[in-house]
Amino acid sequence: MSVIEVEGVVTRFGTRVIHDGINLRVKEREIYAILGESGSGKSVLMKEMIMLLEPEAGSISVLGTTLKDISFEAAQHLRNQWGVLFQFGALYSSLSVAENIEVQLKEYTTLSKSMRDKLVSSKLALVGLAPDVGALYPSELSGGMIKRAALARALAMEPKLLFLDEPTSGLDPIGARNFDALIVKLRDLLGITVVMITHDLDSIFSIVDTMSILADKRVVAQGDLKSVLQSTHPFVENFFKNDYTKERYKGKINDV
Repeated sequence: MSVIEVEGVVTRFGTRVIHDGINLRVKEREIYAILGESGSGKSVLMKEMIMLLEPEAGSISVLGTTLKDISFEAAQHLRNQWGVLFQFGALYSSLSVAENIEVQLKEYTTLSKSMRDKLVSSKLALVGLAPDVGALYPSELSGGMIKRAALARALAMEPKLLFLDEPTSGLDPIGARNFDALIVKLRDLLGITVVMITHDLDSIFSIVDTMSILADKRVVAQGDLKSVLQSTHPFVENFFKNDYTKERYKGKINDV
C-alpha cells in the first residue's frame, strides 16, 4: 500500500526549474530516503509533501488524500497524522522541552493537563531521554539531545508518517548510529512510515529500505540499494561507486 504518491511534479521558483516531472511512491512501514546532488530540490520536495510549498504542476497524495485544493479542515486533520523533524530541530527556544512536546497536544486535543504530562513523559522515554530533560530549555541541550527532543515532539500526536530532514547531520559517528537504531526501533514499534532526506552513507547502507535519487530535475534512480547500484547516472556513480565508498562498504556492496 502506498502512503505517499508523487506524480509528474513540476516545481519552479521564478524562471528556475527545480523539478521537472518527479514520480515516486512510498509504501507503508518502510524507511524511504530521498537523496540527490546539491540543489536538486530534496528539501523542497519534502516541503511539498507536508504542505509548506505547492508544486506548479503534478499531484501529491498523502495517506490517500490529494493535497491540491485541500480544505483547511482536511489539511489540519492530515497534518495531525504526520510528524516532522527539521534538520536543526526547530524547537521553540522560549519553551522547555516538555512544553515543546506539549504544544500540539494543547492545541489540537481536549486532554487534561495530567494526561498531557503523562504523554510528554512517555515520548521522552520513547526517544531515550530522561524525565528531567523535560524541564530543560533547547539552549541547555547537546546536539544529539536536541534531535531526540525534536523527535519526541514529532511523535506527540502518534503520527502514521514521520518526515526527517538530515536526521544525523551534526552528530558524531556514535550518536548518528544510535539515532539510526532509534529510527528503526520506532518504525518497528509504532508501525510508522519514515521519509528521510539524508547523505549519510551509514544510514543508507544500514537502515534504508527504498530510496529515490534526484538529479537533473528528475528521479534518476529508485528502489532498493541493489536497484540503485545498477544505475549508471553520473551522480550515482560518484556517490556510491567512488573508491572510498567501495572500500568502506565493500562487504555490503558485494552482498547486493
